[in-house]
Amino acid sequence: MDTQDEEITAEQAAEDFAAEVARWREVRGLSKRALAQAMGFDPSYVSHVESGRHKPSAEFARLADEVMNSGKAIWRRWLDYEQAKSREIRARRPPAAPPAQRRPEQPYAAGSALVVEHDAAHLHYDGRAYRLTMRRRLRNTGTEPVTRYLIRISVDRYPGDPEQSNAHYRAHPLTWDELDLTATCRGEAMRWQAKHDRDAFKEIWLLFDNEHGRFPLYPGESVWIEYAYTVGDDKWGNWFQRAVRLPTEQLEVQLAFPAALDPVVWGTETSMTAEASPLRTPPVRRDDGAERTFTWITTTPALHARYRLEWRFRARPEHDMEQGEFS
Repeated sequence: MDTQDEEITAEQAAEDFAAEVARWREVRGLSKRALAQAMGFDPSYVSHVESGRHKPSAEFARLADEVMNSGKAIWRRWLDYEQAKSREIRARRPPAAPPAQRRPEQPYAAGSALVVEHDAAHLHYDGRAYRLTMRRRLRNTGTEPVTRYLIRISVDRYPGDPEQSNAHYRAHPLTWDELDLTATCRGEAMRWQAKHDRDAFKEIWLLFDNEHGRFPLYPGESVWIEYAYTVGDDKWGNWFQRAVRLPTEQLEVQLAFPAALDPVVWGTETSMTAEASPLRTPPVRRDDGAERTFTWITTTPALHARYRLEWRFRARPEHDMEQGEFS
């Protein structure tokens, strides 16, 4: 991860920059429009940068770094891009073949016509690690089959101190082995491919195929997909955030903790037009022997809304960690 000794192309460096901007934007709980306004750019500009339609500029990188207080992480990604671009200019010999046209990608799913009929997150903590299981029922309302779906894993242990957070994850990066990612659809295991692999940030394509065959989501069809992964509590934090990136009909979050830790849970919501405010309905608590669960459900959440559940363990001193966001 982030091996600076390996030379990368300017195209890859631009993608890395876009991923870094997206990561910090999610950490700070900003929509693309809100970030653009804070930076003084046109509302669509951030979207164009993150999708690769605009290449990063020094001004954009500097302002993004300042507005999101990324501890120079965004600025370093821009320097990597400039170095890669300079290398390619020096190495270019005419006549140069035109670069291959990149196939555009939707930011979070292969097909903007996807609708999430039900989104259910179950987060289980055993006292040492968190295991997140996501179940989503997807409906293809478009005209083309969907063959892959993009998910995101992003953590930030010290959101108030980006330099400390970056140093922590450089020393203790998220690894694929510890994540132990699994995914299924229609009872079939789904292959997956890493799109971005960073110390504290992963983007992964879940593929509707495996070594036995393909099972695309065709127009008009609905299907359940399920995926799960693990993050240790030294890299997670004491809150879990859900971002609504596709039209969603029902959103559900369930947190399960050891009852002996005496957990308490509360939550906030933000949108593109409103500051953080308490959840309109409280999480419902249920005690079941050695486990205490908290369940929160909302219907037809607004697109780009973010819902964050936070907790603390009253029977255990607070750990020095603060955040984990996943999608």
